[in-house]
Amino acid sequence: MLDTPTYRPCPSCEGTDCTPWPQYSPDNWQVVKCDGCDLTYLRNPVEYEALEEDFAWEVTSAAKTAKGGSTALSGIAHKIRAATIGLHRDKQAKFREWFNDGHVLDIGCGAGNRIQPPITPYGIELSTGLHAQSDKFMRAHGGYCQHGAGATAIWEFDQCKFDGIVMFSYLEHETNVLGVLRGAHRALKDTGAVFVRVPNFGSLNRRVIGPKWCGFRYPDHVNYFTLSSLTNTASKAGFDTTLINRFTRPVDDNITVLLRKSAPQ
Repeated sequence: MLDTPTYRPCPSCEGTDCTPWPQYSPDNWQVVKCDGCDLTYLRNPVEYEALEEDFAWEVTSAAKTAKGGSTALSGIAHKIRAATIGLHRDKQAKFREWFNDGHVLDIGCGAGNRIQPPITPYGIELSTGLHAQSDKFMRAHGGYCQHGAGATAIWEFDQCKFDGIVMFSYLEHETNVLGVLRGAHRALKDTGAVFVRVPNFGSLNRRVIGPKWCGFRYPDHVNYFTLSSLTNTASKAGFDTTLINRFTRPVDDNITVLLRKSAPQ
């Protein structure tokens, strides 16, 4: 007798009723849309242990690059984004403005050099190899990196410790979305902010090229956000959402937002 598969509920509303996306579900992966809140997510993600090694970011990213998946529309979107770069300041300058040169936690920090001095860098990294690199860099600049899953490790930091938290291409990997967002709310100062960048499931590029869209990566991408579903999920953790890439979002393959603590009711 075959075992009945166990699937996770919606990571935002915990609903179990969903509509399959068969065109986005290759092999045995099951991508679905929640009938309750419209979040698209992977129902059968692998365990954290597999993401540490077999499906670590540096492994799946290289495979995705080799596979490709760009179209003429991808090139147009890239040119539009490039044309607007001059309208924005350097990313490090923005981090310094938003986070006041304070203590900043980078969740899913990779090699660890995304946050630069004079900001004091802290991190969380699941990949064993990348954690060693990031911890060495951060300790040399006054901080350190925790090894583990973001939704668990974030609770190891003191309450109201950070001026800023960065989730750069991270939240799409996290099975426990509300766990890490609520942990971020706890660890963030009342004056702080959370920077979030995720693939844009609502982009024109995804709608046109479908399964070959660059935002699909199996099985390490487990959540596929639109601006609406991201805003809705963040609100459940006590955050207000401000869109950063307002002008390019429709053709941008990513959504970039800043989260701040909602005013007490």
